[in-house]
Amino acid sequence: MNSKQKKVLYRIIISAVLVVVVSVLDAVLPVNIWVLAVLYLIPYFVIGYDILKKAFKGILKRQVFDENFLMAVATVGALALGDFREGVAVMLFYQIGELFQSCAVGKSRKNIAALMDIRPDYANIIEDGQLVKVDPDEVETGTVIVVNPGEKVPIDGQIIEGSTSLNTSALTGESVPRDAVCGDEVISGCINLTGTIKIRTTKEFGDSTVSKILDLVENSSLKKSRSENFITRFAKYYTPAVCYSALALALLPPVVNMLMGNPAAWQTWIVRALTFLVISCPCALVISVPLSFFGGIGCASTNGILVKGSNYLEALADTKYIVFDKTGTLTKGVFEVNGIYPENNFSEEELLYYAAYAESGSSHPISISLKNAYGSQLDLERVSDIEEIAGHGVAALVDGKKVCAGNLKLMKRQGIQVITEHDEGTAVYVSVNQVYAGCITISDVVKPTSKEAIAGLKQSGIRTVMLTGDTAKTAARVADEIGIDEVRSELLPADKVSEVERLLSVKGKKEKLAFVGDGINDAPVLSRADIGIAMGALGSDAAIEAADVVLMDDDPAKIALAMRISMKTLRIVRENIVFALAVKLVCLVLGAIGIANMWVAIFADVGVMVIAVLNATRALKLTRS
Repeated sequence: MNSKQKKVLYRIIISAVLVVVVSVLDAVLPVNIWVLAVLYLIPYFVIGYDILKKAFKGILKRQVFDENFLMAVATVGALALGDFREGVAVMLFYQIGELFQSCAVGKSRKNIAALMDIRPDYANIIEDGQLVKVDPDEVETGTVIVVNPGEKVPIDGQIIEGSTSLNTSALTGESVPRDAVCGDEVISGCINLTGTIKIRTTKEFGDSTVSKILDLVENSSLKKSRSENFITRFAKYYTPAVCYSALALALLPPVVNMLMGNPAAWQTWIVRALTFLVISCPCALVISVPLSFFGGIGCASTNGILVKGSNYLEALADTKYIVFDKTGTLTKGVFEVNGIYPENNFSEEELLYYAAYAESGSSHPISISLKNAYGSQLDLERVSDIEEIAGHGVAALVDGKKVCAGNLKLMKRQGIQVITEHDEGTAVYVSVNQVYAGCITISDVVKPTSKEAIAGLKQSGIRTVMLTGDTAKTAARVADEIGIDEVRSELLPADKVSEVERLLSVKGKKEKLAFVGDGINDAPVLSRADIGIAMGALGSDAAIEAADVVLMDDDPAKIALAMRISMKTLRIVRENIVFALAVKLVCLVLGAIGIANMWVAIFADVGVMVIAVLNATRALKLTRS
């Protein structure tokens, strides 16, 4: 509890003790009605002076109809009618409910604050041979900073000295440390676990990943869901309506009784009207619905999923189409050798040897994958006369033999007959001294969780689509492997936007379409979809700016997890709305006809609020359903 909450708790305890003492005194001794009134006013003002003050300020500002006004009118009315204990009890239990709600919101904020406790307090720089702690805002781009074990990486940069393991759980939700060595890019917010490292900063603190994430989380509450907007509009009209209804309940029946020649029974109907006011207080809805969405966003953040607003969290539950970019989203975006097919008495080792040496002078991703597959250190004295043949491949002398490595066009250009053509990914055909040596196939590697992620989405009735600039055969191979419903290949970035436009035109009116991309090349499509989801977006400015949901690692299975969190949060919101309205409606009717008294009213207000808030806090934690 903070100091403000502790003060309210002390007031509750003091007021409750005073009420018990006065009640016992009234039961044991005959007390004058005026003395009793004064005795009950003491605990009433102890517990309710702030509510009365807020209600008075609201009247002065012409913002009359809120829960403070309802409580003030109901309790002052009860005291005026001589129901002293009931009047104090209503204010006392209302404050208990408010304290409970405040603690629940505080717990939600602490959970998110603990998760997002990634803001660095300082950065270490070297001055005159000594480590000096400075404010991260003061560190300029290109400065060398030192991060010791146990410290947070304060600013994005590149390791220039040392190696370590980094804890990225606050960013990605993953507990497994990530190794980082000299030359690797590191992002702010990670915790250095093992070795001291030196980092050359590549951004200022204000532009670093940690600052962008904190800003995103802090502003997520500004974008309200349809449910929250509904409750806001509902309360705007509901509160004045029940106030006028209570006034009518207090005046009309007595007037009708007098016209009919019956006793007016003013006190009976005024008590019913005051009971009606207490029951009608909309606290349960006004508090529990935003708290549910706040908890859902916190739960998502705990799992490395940053949602920019409750409107996007709500929209995830209505998603029926999910469109994926292929490279970097469903696949790793890293080319690896996946097939070696030697011919003409060449062995696999010889074929890979000649191809790696022929490609030794190139920095093309395909060349790098061949060299990585070879595995051994290349002796560059073995290769000479390397020639890049644009659009075809390379030629070189390896151990004095002429080696050509490239596509079919290169083989035809050299007059070499290819025995078997291969289409599983990118094919590199190799010849040695004009003799066909075989083919090596290279392809982008599918992420290990992609198949599981697509299967989970399809079980939920979601149609999956993959868009890629790759060839039709490569795209079809990946789609078949992971189970994608629909594939569009050989697309330019503008074509991807057109495909999303087409899908948007055929989906249902209430259905949502999400696009999932790596957030760097897909910003236009991310912005055009109903929901843009950026994957593998650590340190990607384009992703954080363009997407509505940011997955802080590159695991596609997090999409299904985000949808589960969304659906659970909406289920809790609907439960609270239905429960609160149903209980209040029943109690309002019972109060109007005189069956429900002030104690039932207290349950309908405070009891319902406490139950709704307890239910809302369930959104903070994801359970298997």
